[in-house]
This record gives sequence, C-alpha cells and structure tokens, in this order.
Amino acid sequence: MSTHKKLAAGMAGFASMLWLGLTAAVAANQRRLVFNPTVEREVAHPRSSGHRTRPVVLRAKDGTRLSGWLMTPKMPGLRPAVVYFGGRSEEVSWVVRDAGKLFPGMAVLAVNYRGYGDSHGDPAEAHMIDDACMLFDWMAAHHHVDPKRIAVVGRSLGSGVAVQVAKERPVHSVVLITPYDSILALAKRKFRVMPIEYMLRHRFESIKYAPTLKAPTFVLRAASDDIVPHSHTDQLVAKLARLIGDETVPDSDHLNIPYLEDTQTRIARFLTSQFAKPIDIPSSAPIPAPAPDIVIPTVTTATAPTAVASIAVPPALPLAD
Repeated sequence: MSTHKKLAAGMAGFASMLWLGLTAAVAANQRRLVFNPTVEREVAHPRSSGHRTRPVVLRAKDGTRLSGWLMTPKMPGLRPAVVYFGGRSEEVSWVVRDAGKLFPGMAVLAVNYRGYGDSHGDPAEAHMIDDACMLFDWMAAHHHVDPKRIAVVGRSLGSGVAVQVAKERPVHSVVLITPYDSILALAKRKFRVMPIEYMLRHRFESIKYAPTLKAPTFVLRAASDDIVPHSHTDQLVAKLARLIGDETVPDSDHLNIPYLEDTQTRIARFLTSQFAKPIDIPSSAPIPAPAPDIVIPTVTTATAPTAVASIAVPPALPLAD
C-alpha cells in the first residue's frame, strides 16, 4: 500500500473513531443535553399581588415529590384556571410574581419539573407528561376551579408538555411560547452527522400531536430566536388543528420573552377572551381521575443537586432557556 493510501486509511479510521466516540457521548449524556435542572429559585419569596398564594407539594404516581405554587383569585366562586409548564432551564417561581399580569382572575398552578426547584427525582419526557396530566387532573378537582375552563401554557421545552397534555385531557385553551416542531428535529439540526433518530429518547414530538388538538391554540414567537428557529415553529403551526393566533413579540428573544409586559398582555388578553366564550370541549374528551392529596409544607428547602463527574460532553441541545 502506498504512503498516500496508508495516510488516507489512517485518517478515515481516526474520523470513524471520532464519530463513534461523539455519538456514544451524545447517547450517554442525552438527559443532560435535553434538560438543565435549575434548583435555585428565581424569586426568593414568590407572592402574587392578585392572588392568594400558597406553596404546594404533590405526589406523582410513583410517589415522587413535586413542588410549586397554587394561586387562587381573591374573588369568590369557580374560576377559570391555568397550568403552566416551564422551559429547559426554568425554575417557575417567577410565574407567581407575575401571575397577576399574566393570568388575571384565573387560578394558576405552577409546579417545577422533577429535579427542578424543590421537586425530587430526575427529568424525563415520559415522567413529565405523566406528571403534567396529574397536575391537570388535580386542578380540575380543586374546589375553586371550573373544571371545564382549564388552559395549559407552555414555554419552549414546556410547549411540548402542554401539547401532549392537550392531547390527553379536555383542555379549554392552549398557549405556546416559542414552540418547536420536535426536540428530535432540533437535535437533527444540531447534530447533522449523527443518527439522532436512533439515539434520542426524549423526543417531544409536538408536530405529531398538533393535528389532534381540539382546543383553540395561541402561539407566541420571539422576534429574535437563535434557540428555536422560526422554521421549526412554522412546521408546528402548519399542523395545529385550531390555531387562533400566531404572533411575534417585538424586541423579544428566546430568553426574555415571557417577562416582557407585551407578552404578558397578549397572553392575558387571549385567555380572558377564550374563557368568556361558551364552553366548547368535545364530549369524547377523557374525564380526569380523582386528584391526589395536597400537602402544604411549613418550610420549603431546596434539594441539593447531585454531584457529577466533570466529563467532556457535546454542546447542549438548542433549548437553553
């Protein structure tokens, strides 16, 4: 074999080993790539000026403790409600602070994913969807809530959770903030030379479920979004069965969009208008199961993150909010 052929063969072998090594790293560390659990509270002492606020701890089906906040309007009677699902790096205490502007006159449940905030366990798509459906069921059984008027609001990664809850439960309305077609599609964009479709377990394939959604759906995009490109939102929007609005918030990006007054006004306006309409939930929608008991903790202590060895991993998937 000539020197050039030996060199070419050596380079090909090295490239193959590099590709296999990188592929193995992505496969082994995909949970860390998709999820970025944030333990520290964004707001130290969250309170909503427009609601009665209290911390809650709910038990998942497998007994895992999930911690967050319940906000109920100060006016009497059954109220419409919202269940909120956050982004990849989001701890949801800020929702409590801003609930008066985002969700006026509505009951609100914002609970951290497994491994986020004070919630126990490790995040995974299957757990997130099961837990989210449980939260919806618990809210539907609450004595301050009109069970036929419950909306789901999901931001970024949480948009995929909201879509799947809307598929499984009789959701009244849906708000999707910087949504994507699927995590699988975003991962393929990021890791073009890898067989991602055979590796990725947490796919969040919203585009698959979008045509089945019966609830009116409102989409909000960031004006500048280098995390979820508009082309991926376009793919989802094209499949949504009941798209009511698709708006872009000026001067927003993927990270700041939920905190902007313009964003919060748009969400409040959409939900208020939808809740004011006659109830239109398909009779075939599943009936929620009885909700689990609630525990009101006297002291809330953040769970310390598990220490992990320092290893080289590929860059995080493009949902770093």
